[in-house]
Amino acid sequence: MSVEIKRVQSRSDLKRFIRFNYELYKDNPYSVPDLYEDILSTFSPEKNPAFEFCEADYFLAYKDGKLCGRVAAIINRRANEAWNKRSVRFGWIDFIDDEEVSLALLETVKAWGRERGMTEIEGPLGFTDMDAEGMLVDGFDRLSTMATIYNYPYYPKHLEHHGFEKANDWIEQLITVPDAIPEKHLRIAELVKKRYNLHIRKLRSKREAFENNLGHRIFALINEAYAHLYGYSRMTDRQIDEYVKSYIPILDLRMVTLVEDAEDNIVAVGITMPSLSRALQKAHGKLFPFGWFHLLKALKWKHSDRLDMLLVAVRPDFQGKGVNALLFTDLIPVYQQMGFRYAESNPEMESNDKVQNQWQYFPTENHKRRRCYRQDL
Repeated sequence: MSVEIKRVQSRSDLKRFIRFNYELYKDNPYSVPDLYEDILSTFSPEKNPAFEFCEADYFLAYKDGKLCGRVAAIINRRANEAWNKRSVRFGWIDFIDDEEVSLALLETVKAWGRERGMTEIEGPLGFTDMDAEGMLVDGFDRLSTMATIYNYPYYPKHLEHHGFEKANDWIEQLITVPDAIPEKHLRIAELVKKRYNLHIRKLRSKREAFENNLGHRIFALINEAYAHLYGYSRMTDRQIDEYVKSYIPILDLRMVTLVEDAEDNIVAVGITMPSLSRALQKAHGKLFPFGWFHLLKALKWKHSDRLDMLLVAVRPDFQGKGVNALLFTDLIPVYQQMGFRYAESNPEMESNDKVQNQWQYFPTENHKRRRCYRQDL
């Protein structure tokens, strides 16, 4: 029987769309489920500020009457304008190991994009860079993180069989927290600090993060630092409001470091936190009735030996000057004191030498690789 594609039109359809991923990966030891409440808000035009400049539809695939796949079709107008292209994105794609199913899903996104004047398809990408992106192509036996996609090894094989080509790769690093900060790293940090008259700032309270527009200034810096990254679209004020409101309350401020210049302008920021991967697995993607307990425990009482580097950003005019050394000279003693053994980077573009070079003084492992695919329409 051929594959039947249905557009998500109701709240019950959307619940099926979200829950398909949970069912497909419920017994997988490496997959980390999204929080149902968060992903429901992500797909809501009323709650997700990205819909100010994005258009999207969601599709379900059925075969023999059984749900067997899903995909989101997205157009990010800001990104298309910034990068001078007409691209439709496919995101949140999942499917059983059946090439007829994966092809039907991708062809649906292509047709949707052509109807709207698009000339290429790329993905997996979300609405913005703050959503998980990139299909895992290496590291299938490694625990995922809350900010990334996990997928079965057959996914990239399907994409390549359907004629998709590599558009961009990201690498995820596993960094061993050293027993002592390397001497050369310390010297670079001290040199940079003196040369550019920089200083470390630690937040004393979460209230301070909301004062003097500090949270907005942090995300404005991220906008500048990430502007050149693949497919990036600048966050709007409303998006920044949402991220400040969502992130700040759950952060352990010991694991957040700012670097400022002599005029107290933010030059760099490092936002890290304990890994929530195991806690999210135990919560099964739900806050209630007991999911909140596993998350709170991982954040406050008994964290794992791993931490996630959520956001590390350096202002463009200071990139490549060693400012990262200042961030980690401050953060590494915190990690040691808190008992962390490993740090997991977020996906980093393989072509971003400035980012890759920052780990040269630490024991690291390129333990995952993910890929964005593309095809002309």
